[in-house]
Amino acid sequence: MIRLLLADDENLIRTALAALLSLEDDLEVVGQAASADEAVAMARLHRPDVAVLDLQMPGLAAPSAMGGIGVVEALRKELPECTCVIVTGHGRPGYLKQALAAGARGFLPKTVSAHVFADVIRTIHAGGRYVDPELAAEAISAGDNPLTPREAEVLEHAADGAPIEQIAQRASLSPGTVRNYLSSAAGKLGTTNRHESVQLARTHGWI
Repeated sequence: MIRLLLADDENLIRTALAALLSLEDDLEVVGQAASADEAVAMARLHRPDVAVLDLQMPGLAAPSAMGGIGVVEALRKELPECTCVIVTGHGRPGYLKQALAAGARGFLPKTVSAHVFADVIRTIHAGGRYVDPELAAEAISAGDNPLTPREAEVLEHAADGAPIEQIAQRASLSPGTVRNYLSSAAGKLGTTNRHESVQLARTHGWI
């Protein structure tokens, strides 16, 4: 029996997935979580064989699009015997690369059928890997993230259209340094302003 932890902040999706997977003779859902923090706590409690994690979950210090990846990193350190799969409705190339770098052994969209999903769980539990072919092709064509961690951070702070002074306060930087990072990011991305930079970086999953 393969013991599963399901983590997704959308309750309807999580409970529906739990019901479908429980129909499989060799799969058992032993825990469910609605946030990244809860997922780590439930993993510690139930010690599942496979953790199925939504990419976008709140938790681990702050709401973040990287919630599922944060859980992968935490479980890799605390429960290395637990294999992780990321599921997402936002299959952008940068997210795939970050998930694999964090230690996830599976990455697939929420559009897959329950039958395929169950087979993916069996595959990674047996030591294999699975990446959705279409997402893999997009990741290869997108190339590597050209932004430094600091440039990406500043772009994230700029995503809601905040003025330079407010971005500087959020990032604990001077306004001049913020302008330099935004200018550098735009140069690397080939964009003309920070709004275009944010949009392009988000499209590729770099922020």
